[in-house]
Amino acid sequence: MKQHQDGDEDIATFVRKALEDYFQQLDGEKPAPVYEMVIRSVERPMLEVVLKQAGGNQTFAAEILGINRNTLRKKLIDHQLLA
Repeated sequence: MKQHQDGDEDIATFVRKALEDYFQQLDGEKPAPVYEMVIRSVERPMLEVVLKQAGGNQTFAAEILGINRNTLRKKLIDHQLLA
């Protein structure tokens, strides 16, 4: 399977910019727990796009993500993405 890593830096650039903007907009206020905020912000759209690419096939989506299907199902439930 061919892996595409060209977009890795682009994604990192977007996350870095979003975090810099977030901290700038805090204006001295205490930040939210950043790790959880970033993971939740990135994980849901990633799951949505991959599941769509997999045609709704959770086994294939889990393979694309490189995670166990049970882990994927838990994440889908956590993000309320199961119908």
